[in-house]
Amino acid sequence: MELLAYVFNRIHGMLRPPVKVAEPPEGIVFEQDVLVKTRDGIALRVNVYRPSAAGQYPVLMSLHPYGKDMLPKRILGRYQPLITYRLMRQAGVIQHSAWTGWEAPDPAFWVPRGYVVVNADMRGFHSSGGQARLFSRQEGEDYYDLIEWAGAQDWSSGKVGLLGVSYLALTQWRAAALQPPSLAAICPWEGFTDIYRDLAFPGGVREDGFLPFWFGRLDRERVLDNLRQDQMDHDRCDELWQARIPEISEITIPALICGSFSDHNLHSGGSFHGFQGISSSQKWLYTHRNGKWAEFYSRNGLDFQSRFFDHFLKDIDNGMDQTPPVRLEVRVDGKTVREVREESTWPPSAVEWTPLYLADGEKLHPEPRPNGTVTVDFPSGRLQWCYRFDRDTELTGPMSLLVEVSVEDATDRHLFVGIRKFHRDREVYFEGSYGFGRDMVTRGWARLSGRGESGIKNPIVPGNITPLAIEILPSSTFFEAGDELRLEIAGRYPYRKHPLLGQFPAAYQPSPPGRLTVHLGQSHLLIPVMGS
Repeated sequence: MELLAYVFNRIHGMLRPPVKVAEPPEGIVFEQDVLVKTRDGIALRVNVYRPSAAGQYPVLMSLHPYGKDMLPKRILGRYQPLITYRLMRQAGVIQHSAWTGWEAPDPAFWVPRGYVVVNADMRGFHSSGGQARLFSRQEGEDYYDLIEWAGAQDWSSGKVGLLGVSYLALTQWRAAALQPPSLAAICPWEGFTDIYRDLAFPGGVREDGFLPFWFGRLDRERVLDNLRQDQMDHDRCDELWQARIPEISEITIPALICGSFSDHNLHSGGSFHGFQGISSSQKWLYTHRNGKWAEFYSRNGLDFQSRFFDHFLKDIDNGMDQTPPVRLEVRVDGKTVREVREESTWPPSAVEWTPLYLADGEKLHPEPRPNGTVTVDFPSGRLQWCYRFDRDTELTGPMSLLVEVSVEDATDRHLFVGIRKFHRDREVYFEGSYGFGRDMVTRGWARLSGRGESGIKNPIVPGNITPLAIEILPSSTFFEAGDELRLEIAGRYPYRKHPLLGQFPAAYQPSPPGRLTVHLGQSHLLIPVMGS
């Protein structure tokens, strides 16, 4: 019945997504297709939304390939949500105005608060000229030129901030690393930092779902790259992929970064790496396990964003600089928030890194058990180990699985690692990537030949015991006494690529056929237990 209810709600969401689109407000000057020349003479086009009252205002800008003019359209007397809201399930009600582009800031919220909003088409897309190179330094240089143009306009205060979700966050890393003088603050709201590690080949395993789906839906007439073909031809992190990774350590300006516990298939890992990897002395991490778009346009999200930009773009003394760096949301399940609190570090300093050892009988133990082995046939087989908590326990932070394995041949293996929560022997579900509402706690991937340095091929020696350290992505979950944590290792991704019954469009290359032996004894799961 629970699954049927989920499917029914999913169908209802496709037909009538919970998105409320308001009329564009009055008192705002809207300038469409304003021309901006880049340093190499390419004409980019932007839409500008600004207060009607004369003055100089800080600027919030976004740059992306989705089309600055792809806005909700009025049909039969009412504005209709963008089609993407129908393709992917929404976790809650989303509200914005008819001037709001896909994953972009809403001018109806920001302009009345004394900001200018600039929405720009990327080079090679829609109204802008030139040819596009995705995830390139060229994107960063174009953004640099747009920022400096905005900072020099008569209606500008000279301070520019960047804001947006997903690709609108990815372009921020590139621009901020180049340090344009007018750029005062950034807010990359869920944006990965390493396309190879975070999307194309997590753990070295090829992603076969979202990337080809997303790339296939782009307007690619003037795109010089073929990301899907690059995946097929370059399965290691070579120069082609490395050139697409921004130098985030060069970012020194204030940053508000959204790190989601519900986007493990796309942005979660990179967002947390971004928070830890930038050189900014003033940086904040906003965590949540809500839907990506619902949280961005939520009252909580907008309040935090506006406090941040009011302080750094308007010089308002609102206590932002005294706010602890981490806003932590702890969940019991997909619908229940246990606590929202402030922390001074990520991971929290009170975390006690606790090993749970893999043992016979599908159990996890706090102490090492006698050596043994367990063998599974990939890709169809699956192994699991369970641990029942004897007291209320919060797990906050990344996990890691340090496991010793061996194979009987030189064929590669792909490992899909999952962490699930069970309450009274029923699985507890959480919000996941792409609007998937029946997700596990967290996950990780590993390709046996890709162990060690990211993407570097290591030979597989049949019969040899090989140690693997598998990164399991961050989460923050409360377990009651009696709740169970289940660790699983499988040879294929656990969810179907199905719009109703699965996690569309997520998919990954399954393991080649063959047996995998896990050696017990010292193999263990390292969990982040919050201390008192």
